[in-house]
Amino acid sequence: MALEVMVRADAPIPLDIAFRVAPGDLMALVGHSGSGKTTLLRSIAGLWRPTHARVVVNGVPWLDTAARVDLPAHRRRVGIVFQNYALFPHMTAAENVMAAMDSPDRHEATRILDLVNLDGMNARKPAQLSGGQQQRVAVARALARRPQALLLDEPFSAVDRLTRESLYGEIIALRASLEMPVVLVTHDMNEAQILADRMAVIESGRIVREGSTAEVMADADALRAMGIREAAAMLPAVVAEHLPDGLTRLDAPTGPLLLAGVEAVTGTRIRVRIMAHEVILSRARPDGLSAQNIIAGNVARIVEGRGPAVTVHVAVGAHEILARITRRAAAQMGLQPGDTVHAILKSMSVARDHVARAPRPRRADD
Repeated sequence: MALEVMVRADAPIPLDIAFRVAPGDLMALVGHSGSGKTTLLRSIAGLWRPTHARVVVNGVPWLDTAARVDLPAHRRRVGIVFQNYALFPHMTAAENVMAAMDSPDRHEATRILDLVNLDGMNARKPAQLSGGQQQRVAVARALARRPQALLLDEPFSAVDRLTRESLYGEIIALRASLEMPVVLVTHDMNEAQILADRMAVIESGRIVREGSTAEVMADADALRAMGIREAAAMLPAVVAEHLPDGLTRLDAPTGPLLLAGVEAVTGTRIRVRIMAHEVILSRARPDGLSAQNIIAGNVARIVEGRGPAVTVHVAVGAHEILARITRRAAAQMGLQPGDTVHAILKSMSVARDHVARAPRPRRADD
């Protein structure tokens, strides 16, 4: 059930955007406020009609202005999760979920609430639930429509950091059972890198860059549009060992990594987001440092930024680590593509919410 979207409009903001999301993939639309992200979701859902547009799901057009096709919102099999939850306050969790069903079924509502880890809370009303629990009800209600596409509009912006971390894990686990395309609107680059298979960076109603997370984060124009301080590498890893001193050893393609207490059992596949401004570079392998992670690689390229900084892409096997350093430092080191360098990372410099469980690998026949 692939989702194909093309939207062009002059108002309320100029838009000229097209993208495709494969079945089971999560596409993150990232960009500053007012760039057009939410307007795109409203177009897909049938809540706003652009001047020129085509929205196709599984080969079936929901909207095709050229062919005068425009299914009303209630006929589009789409699930939407808003940032403010939009739950009915007078209804229980189960009743909120049943409200989205064509044929209300309490047993099915219970099953879906169990799927988002809300078992035993069917009879509670929104006011009796925490923010994270309300968000889970909103996700359950979206799934109750048996959607062909799932749209998430800044779904975690209204909850605290610890709740966000928990919800990231819920969404990643839930995706193992979803075969529909998922579109996430967010301004949070950590959220996008942790959750998404692909990203599209939107600026002034146009896509600056679209591709895999790694491709987008390696693109100079995309980084400038998002803000260069958001530059980060995303590395896959496996939890190898929890050490007595509170550190966790990870097995990563770049070699062993030591991070502060990763909350996951041994053998868990995770993603680690390493911020470019937390990485220091050295020509020679340093001795006597407090930093526990020293990774050898080669300079792949140096991306100019605005102001005094550059971003150095360090290739380590098939992966890259990014380092944001000053132009002066790069010049003093005489860095050139192909040079051997050592990336230095403190164990304590990776934030807790920059580590998350990795999605299940998709089989070739998925």
